Amino acid sequence: MHRVWKLAALLVWSLMLLGNAAAAFPDRPVRFVVPFPPGGGTDAVARILGGELGRLWGQQVVVENRAGAQGNIGTALGLKSPPDGYTLVLAHQGVLTVNPHLYDNVGFDPARDVVPVAKVTEQPFVLVVNPALQARTLQELTVLAKQQPGKLTFASSSSGPQMAGEMYKMASGVNLLHVAYKGAGPAVVDVLAGHVDMMFANPTSVAPHVKSGKLRALTVFGGQRIDALPDVPTAAEAGYPQLGKNPEWYGVAVPAGTDPELVARLSADIVRAMAVPEVQDAIRNLGLAAAPSPAAEFARQIRLDLEEWGKVVRASGAKAQ
Repeated sequence: MHRVWKLAALLVWSLMLLGNAAAAFPDRPVRFVVPFPPGGGTDAVARILGGELGRLWGQQVVVENRAGAQGNIGTALGLKSPPDGYTLVLAHQGVLTVNPHLYDNVGFDPARDVVPVAKVTEQPFVLVVNPALQARTLQELTVLAKQQPGKLTFASSSSGPQMAGEMYKMASGVNLLHVAYKGAGPAVVDVLAGHVDMMFANPTSVAPHVKSGKLRALTVFGGQRIDALPDVPTAAEAGYPQLGKNPEWYGVAVPAGTDPELVARLSADIVRAMAVPEVQDAIRNLGLAAAPSPAAEFARQIRLDLEEWGKVVRASGAKAQ
């Protein structure tokens, strides 16, 4: 009996220590790994969120860009860090739910190595073309592409936009040549220069260039127009209602083994930070939508999207280049 009481007391003491550790977090700067280069939506969102978390915590949140392999390299790096809450990973829809089906080895197991903390944004894909391309609507692009099978090129900065392109190809029956980039910034530069004909991207990367007339937006995937590009028709309006059922999202994850109480604390703090009006305004100015959800809900979305995007990848026959 004495031994039982000792074990019970030890358990209570351990739980108290864990609670105190979560309550004291953080007592030093926190690293926020973004698996893409500066200049795109992931980097911008991480800096906005990191800035607000830094104010909330009274500690600096340092954004670290680690690009490569469509986000696999930075994500794997972050997930292999000590599970102490001091390394956050920008969880990207393409990396966590598309890449595992495209690559033979992404460097991590999305079911075993990823602890979802919170979703922060949700946004549709946008199809833009260089203005020199003789297509002003999605229907005109389809006709043009069928006249030149395999000749027109499309850029993507990650696997999510890549699969958006593949979905359009399957829905329209066209043959486009995919050109992969390490980040949205370099991809946009080449589309602006006319080296690549078109691009599937999130609004952050392309909306300013559409507004300036340097790019032409043909459609927004999904069934609703967006505030950043209110005059651009949706894919449903353009006759392709099947495009955009699975939007892109960004969130936050931590390595497996992170204390559940600390995960809950991080999740609550991130949802709280995303509710700040100034943060929501900054996200909206990027052309994105703040859509925070806590850990359990985010984990469920990752599981469902992993299954759904697997079906798309298999149907398209796409593999990592």
